[in-house]
Amino acid sequence: MMDLSVVIPLYNEEESLPELYAWIERVVSAAGLSYEVIFVDDGSTDRSWEVVSRLAAEHPEHVRGASFRRNYGKSPALNTGFGMARGKVVITMDADLQDSPDEIPELYRMITEEGYDLVSGYKKKRYDPLSKTIPTKLFNATARKVSGIKNLHDFNCGLKAYRGEVVKHIEVYGDMHRYIPYLAKLAGFDKIGEKVVHHQARKYGKTKFGLDRFVNGYLDLATLWFTGRFGKKPMHLFGLLGSFMFILGFFAVVIVGVMKLYNMSHGRPYILVTDSPYFFISLVMMILGCQLFLAGFIGELVTRNAPGRNDYEIEDKIDIVTPEQ
Repeated sequence: MMDLSVVIPLYNEEESLPELYAWIERVVSAAGLSYEVIFVDDGSTDRSWEVVSRLAAEHPEHVRGASFRRNYGKSPALNTGFGMARGKVVITMDADLQDSPDEIPELYRMITEEGYDLVSGYKKKRYDPLSKTIPTKLFNATARKVSGIKNLHDFNCGLKAYRGEVVKHIEVYGDMHRYIPYLAKLAGFDKIGEKVVHHQARKYGKTKFGLDRFVNGYLDLATLWFTGRFGKKPMHLFGLLGSFMFILGFFAVVIVGVMKLYNMSHGRPYILVTDSPYFFISLVMMILGCQLFLAGFIGELVTRNAPGRNDYEIEDKIDIVTPEQ
């Protein structure tokens, strides 16, 4: 098996690609590793694919690539690259030269010698404006809390190393590239480490990401948390919430009725039950409770009929072999 696969998603990075490949080739060759570099062009509108094609013609034993017909996003590009990777260690990095290939040998060593499933880079010193660094810190703090991966400071760093088995057992979709460590943990690969890496200022072009990624990032994190915790048992969430709201609404209705009867029996002024706003609030709570409970039932029916309902990550297996008669 090949030692190393370097997966590089790219979008309009024609200026940086030759320099990036030459840098990777120099570092990896000096380390004595067999390698391949996989460029995934995410629908670039410049000459990026022409540059990749030229590199592949000049280095056919080391350069592979794929090109999308249009721009789909970083996650589909990474997922495609993971499917193509053949190395026992897979390293991802961005194509803008902000990730240093000099980090590759140490990342490779941490996977092969220290036994990590995944090692994520940590750009401790960043060359980014405050409008990017401050939201990033808040985003990472939330991701640590929700995912339970307390030792990571930079979930979204593009420079990561994986044991080859990891990338074959996770599916990166939508904008979930921000949460690959969380995806790996949910798949059972929980030996996750971190390495401080050098972050360089962008040399060519401009960033392809806007501030909307922070809003989308929190929504994706909520989705991942929900599917990871309740994806195979939605009734545990919707049934619990529905039962709680229904019971609370029911007891509220009883209290409204009892208060009316109490006032009537003691000759005190009273109002009709239907004139009380609490009666209608209670009814709404009971109706919402029923709806949430039914949503849990529907979710259970969907998961029961899903083709992957019994797909589990099996690390090893021992079978009993019966001799033939």
